[in-house]
Amino acid sequence: MAHDNIKVNLHVWRQNGANDPNPGIKTYSNIEINTHMSFLEMLDVLNAHIIDNKSQYPEGPVAFEHDCREGICGACSLVINGRPHGPMKGTTTCQLHMRHFNDGDNIYIEPFRAKAFPIIKDLVVDRSSFDKIIQAGGYISVNTGGTPDGNAIPVSQEISSEAMDAAECIGCGACVAACPNAAAMLFTSAKVSHLALLPQGKSEASRRVKRMINQMDVEGFGMCSNIGACEAECPKEISLTNIARMNREYISASFTS
Repeated sequence: MAHDNIKVNLHVWRQNGANDPNPGIKTYSNIEINTHMSFLEMLDVLNAHIIDNKSQYPEGPVAFEHDCREGICGACSLVINGRPHGPMKGTTTCQLHMRHFNDGDNIYIEPFRAKAFPIIKDLVVDRSSFDKIIQAGGYISVNTGGTPDGNAIPVSQEISSEAMDAAECIGCGACVAACPNAAAMLFTSAKVSHLALLPQGKSEASRRVKRMINQMDVEGFGMCSNIGACEAECPKEISLTNIARMNREYISASFTS
């Protein structure tokens, strides 16, 4: 075995659709991987092993979601050893590398779990509930025409920085997976904040926050109880202060409507 190679035992959640009567953990022992691989590349190796030994593994390859593999899109949403996106702070699953694991490690890999994130297959969940929250109010209405001058609407550096910090949310759902209440407050508040802070979003602020919070409730997400796990597990380290801002926006909108 090469110096950079290790063997790990992978305990993977297998579920053949939402109505699978017998979902559960399937163990794949002594899978040899290179420590320079990303976590998703390791899953590619596992699937190649399953395909090469299909008589031994009738369940077939593991279904998992991914897209950019650059920490941008948030599609690579997995719970690794009990933590959304794994053990490294501020890191998406696709940017987690196997050098952070040791030879002989047991690695448990599960999907994000929430009522609003139904399992499609294995490690893939349906996160379209986030899209519905965005559709409910995560936009601004502007007049069409020529592009306005960049300095036409003055915005302070402090406010623009806060708005950009909130806009970094990639909608992966780690906050929901980490929360014991399966709340989407951090995600929703980030989307509310990055628009509400800027002048362009002020005109629709009251309608936006009420519509997005209402849709969040309709989708079946829980409410915030200030545990703080969402901020701790967020790969973009979105701040809890956004939840406080959203609550203020909501209370203000309730009194002024």
